[in-house]
Amino acid sequence: MSESRPPLPPFTAETAAQKARMAEDAWNSRDPARVALAYTTDSRWRNRAEFLQGREAIQAFLTRKWSRELDYRLIKEVWAFHGNRIAVRFAYEWHDDSGSWFRSYGNENWEFDEHGLMRLRIASINDLPIAEAERKYHWPLGRRPDDHPILSELGL
Repeated sequence: MSESRPPLPPFTAETAAQKARMAEDAWNSRDPARVALAYTTDSRWRNRAEFLQGREAIQAFLTRKWSRELDYRLIKEVWAFHGNRIAVRFAYEWHDDSGSWFRSYGNENWEFDEHGLMRLRIASINDLPIAEAERKYHWPLGRRPDDHPILSELGL
């Protein structure tokens, strides 16, 4: 029996937004094992200048990421969708171990298999140093509250 991660393609505006929110929620958990389960066992990634393949590599990457990017909080927003593909834009805030804060902006292109698992993720990301007073994400660690503004509402 194959794994399944509804909603399944082809996506509608509603199911693409649901898929993006599910991804955001998982990433905000900062649980590499949980996040890796959303990807096919042979999923391919480009993340900045890193190229990964497979869940084990994804889990190891995320473990490294969240050991450096502390107090990580993320918002994703659908940019476009068609068939089994979704494009999202995102911004996340984090600080390093010296207390310097950053807002990282990016775009992701996602491609899903027929079971709703992501088989391809292409991410382009830029980091902007910010002062702690410039932070816009102040919810407790974990899932973004439903009433928290999204990127468009924050002017990001």
